[in-house]
This record gives sequence, C-alpha cells and structure tokens, in this order.
Amino acid sequence: MTLSEKLQSDMKEALRSGDQARLSVIRLLRSSIKNREIEKGKGIRLTEEEIFEVIGSAIKQRRESIELFAKGKRQDLVDKEQQELEILQSYLPQPLSSAELLEKIQSAISESGADNVRQMGQVMKILMPRLVGRAEGTQVSLLVKKLLEQKS
Repeated sequence: MTLSEKLQSDMKEALRSGDQARLSVIRLLRSSIKNREIEKGKGIRLTEEEIFEVIGSAIKQRRESIELFAKGKRQDLVDKEQQELEILQSYLPQPLSSAELLEKIQSAISESGADNVRQMGQVMKILMPRLVGRAEGTQVSLLVKKLLEQKS
C-alpha cells in the first residue's frame, strides 16, 4: 500500500471512528500534497520521498508552533500541536539510528570528496535526498559540520 493509499484509508477510518484530530491532520496533509502536485504540473503524482518532504515540512511547522505557544504560555495550543505532531510522525519511516546516520554521513563525505567545512553544501546536497523523512536536517547539518571540522 502506498503512502497516499494509506492516508486515504486512514482518513476513512478517522471519519468512521469520529477521531477529529486525526481527520483534520490527514485532510490538511492530503491538501498540502495535492497543492504540491498542482505546482509540479498537470497529472504528475508525488513520489514517496516528495510526500515525506511535505510531511517533514508540516512537522517543522508544528515544532515551531509548539515553541511559540510554549513561550506564550498557551498550554492548550501546545497540547493540540503536539497531538498533531505525533499523528504526522506516524507517517514517516523509522528514523535512522545514530550509527546508521553517521555511516551515511561519512559515505556522503567520501563520495563528495569534501575535506573542509566550506564544502559542506556539496555533502548536504548528496545526503539530504537519501535521508528524507528519516533524519532531521538540523541534526544532520550539525553532524556533517562536526565531521568536516575534524577532517581539516
């Protein structure tokens, strides 16, 4: 079952069960996916990786909202965003372990031939498409920078 089919199925199940939170998140996610498909052009479907990017973007928005609502002492909104975040994360693949992530970063560094921090962009360009939905960009960026600083 593709991710799009799973979203469709889960939306029907949320409708039947009356799970308004899940239903709302899935509808918003499907809408975002549809908008991205429209941007790409008529009749073009998103790949699984592109759908993971849409989900990742939605997750990033939720995290930023949680941070802002927490600063504003709005626990009710923090709880709502946290619940939506958990629903979104359930559609991502298993995150990479630290060892797996480190291995992929080292592989990308050697593949790009980078040997200093100034070449970090080359490594990230190779690495990020491979890690879509499986690792957070900021975490990856910090590790790449650390490893490149050690090389130079």
